[in-house]
Amino acid sequence: MGGDASRDVRKRTSDGVNMYEIGRICMKTAGREAGKFCVVVGKEKEKEFVIVTGPKIVTKVRRRKCNVRHLEPVPIKVGIKENATDSEVMKAFEKNEIYKKLNLQKPTPEQIKLAEEAKARHKEKPKEKREEKKEPEKKEKKPEKKEGKPKKEKREERKEKKHKRKEHKKEKHKEKKKTAKKKSKNKAKK
Repeated sequence: MGGDASRDVRKRTSDGVNMYEIGRICMKTAGREAGKFCVVVGKEKEKEFVIVTGPKIVTKVRRRKCNVRHLEPVPIKVGIKENATDSEVMKAFEKNEIYKKLNLQKPTPEQIKLAEEAKARHKEKPKEKREEKKEPEKKEKKPEKKEGKPKKEKREERKEKKHKRKEHKKEKHKEKKKTAKKKSKNKAKK
């Protein structure tokens, strides 16, 4: 019972308002993004998780699912809708003067443009690569199965090669021993 009560206190304020509501600014307390600010932009079906974003060009926190145990709410809330885009969040930051309150550097228009271009490139490339990779692999695999030798024959060939290598090593080892004995005899005679 004690554990449940502490979780409830962490999620709600004294008046019962959910601390991890949409638009709540939080500080991440765990992971590589620890110590950075983020905004709650969505809720997951599981009560312990929310979706947060920095936005990335502002606080270096990318949009992701986050456990509420890894967040510390700040008493500042921004008016945004659920699943708001990063640009909408930045506009809300500007409107509520969050950049000054949290001592964050406002991104320049050039940085915003570069981030949008990178996001557009990222969305296009993976789809193309996946389609290109899947088609040739399927075409190449089918003929190999028809033309290739049965598994048993391949296995036997590998065993034979392995056996030959072992025999060859043994012969070399014997030769080395013989030459070593001859040298030791020659040294003893001298």
